[in-house]
Amino acid sequence: MAQSKKHILIVDDEADVRDVLALALTAKGYRVTGAETPHEGVRLVKSDPPNLVISDLQMEDSDGLEMIEQIKTISPDMPVILLTGMIFDAETVRNTISKKVSCYLEKTSSLQRVTQEAQRLLGDLKSA
Repeated sequence: MAQSKKHILIVDDEADVRDVLALALTAKGYRVTGAETPHEGVRLVKSDPPNLVISDLQMEDSDGLEMIEQIKTISPDMPVILLTGMIFDAETVRNTISKKVSCYLEKTSSLQRVTQEAQRLLGDLKSA
């Protein structure tokens, strides 16, 4: 079991966000890869398929939802956490975003919340 660590891909144009998430998730025993652009994220999904993708919504050269749609054509069952600084109303989340992603979290969410959602989506969250 130890040799086949689950792989998480983090796609965010902010290096600090990628680094903090990578540290937290590595500490939980995951193998973490980072991508700075959606294009790089899609390339990594093809070359080194992750078990989970955590993506920002707004990035310099593209939009995270566009990348998520591309990822879903490659791997339809890929769980995706959308981590964004944008605040959406409940109706937008319910009608649009939740159809494309497994989980939507605001960037102000605690690191513990993000890691718990990753563990839940990967089936690694132990029930209390």
